[in-house]
Amino acid sequence: MKHSKRKMLRPAQLAAVIFLTVSGGPYGLEPLLFYGGNNAILLLLAVPILWDIPTIFTVMELNSMMPLNGGYYQWVKQGLGLRWAFYEGWWTWLYTFVDLAIYPVLFVEYAAFFFPAIAHYKLPICWAIIWGCAYLNYRGIVPVGKTALALGGLVVLPFLVMAGMALWHVPVGHVWELPHPTRHMTLPALGMGLYTVMWNFLGWDNATTYAEEVDHPVRSYLWSLGVAFLLIFVLYFATVLVALHSGIDVAALQDQGFPVLGQVIGGRWLGTLLSVGGMASAVGLFSAVMLSVSRMPKVMADDRLLPAVLSKEHPRFETPWVSILCCAVTVSLLVIWTFEDLLIIDITLYGTALFLEFIALILLRKKAPDLERPFRIPLGIPGLCLMTLLPLAVFVVALVGALQEGGNNRPLLFAGLSLVSAEAMWQLVRVWRRTK
Repeated sequence: MKHSKRKMLRPAQLAAVIFLTVSGGPYGLEPLLFYGGNNAILLLLAVPILWDIPTIFTVMELNSMMPLNGGYYQWVKQGLGLRWAFYEGWWTWLYTFVDLAIYPVLFVEYAAFFFPAIAHYKLPICWAIIWGCAYLNYRGIVPVGKTALALGGLVVLPFLVMAGMALWHVPVGHVWELPHPTRHMTLPALGMGLYTVMWNFLGWDNATTYAEEVDHPVRSYLWSLGVAFLLIFVLYFATVLVALHSGIDVAALQDQGFPVLGQVIGGRWLGTLLSVGGMASAVGLFSAVMLSVSRMPKVMADDRLLPAVLSKEHPRFETPWVSILCCAVTVSLLVIWTFEDLLIIDITLYGTALFLEFIALILLRKKAPDLERPFRIPLGIPGLCLMTLLPLAVFVVALVGALQEGGNNRPLLFAGLSLVSAEAMWQLVRVWRRTK
């Protein structure tokens, strides 16, 4: 780790970056109400317990052991070896590029609330956002952190106002009354509902790839992860409750997003505020996720798994500028999938990579039991194995449900081929390494 003049990310900035990496606000939760109906609340309560809390605890323990740039890649390398670390990095790289490609398009969709004709200029606007965020990342982690604080405020404020409006217009007890669950829910609807919630709680480990650029990383991550999780959950829960009690047409909500809910609750001005928040969310998500993924090629290049040019840092800003450039070029060329397809590809690739981290956690408990762990999950190895089964069960149910959903075979096929491609790329890397 360098102890130079590099500026470090502070806890509040880190919490804002984690919030935008994982969430970006409730934007993207709209399909949950379409697929889940009144069961949306149950899914919103179950998924954090079964999917997120085991993940966050795993990230906390592994990051406290090894607060290194590369995060999850480094954990898998120590626990399972270089080959599986390459798989981890490759799968995460692929799913993140798919993920990044959707955010500029979401910006255009929310901007269309003000300028409907803006859709005709989608590509130039998307490219402007991609390269603007790339320049921000090029300038360093602190500018990204400061921007995340500002954008995070713009994302959170509209939903706080909407919740306040809902409390103002109807009795408090009615707003916070949990709706009665629906007895019958099809497996495809359950699968897509789970995918939606899982996607909106995705990326806790992504925020560890720049750990060496965080001030007092162990303490900062413990505090920031907790703050970000509570903020995300409260925002999601309040927003879904308000939407369920508003009587809004869930099909309209899925098509037009939360600005239409804002119009129902408070009129045009609140719809406008939520549209601005959606635009801020799209930019903030893109910038925060690019910060994470741009560190991966560098650490993999340091291990001679990718060309060394990706390790180059800018002499002034100390940022992996070649990696950032490659990320921006790749995302600029990607074909945009539908939102539902994105959910399936993201969760399939991310979930597979995530289970390598759970395995690394268990193996490192066996291989390095005496290694210092400032944060330690209060479970033995059998308990950790049982803990891993919780997110695995959610993942399997969502996958089976998606397979039952007609028209979802294409993204699942793409995700499957992407998973298999890791072995093909590993074989190419082995040949390339022997020639060096």
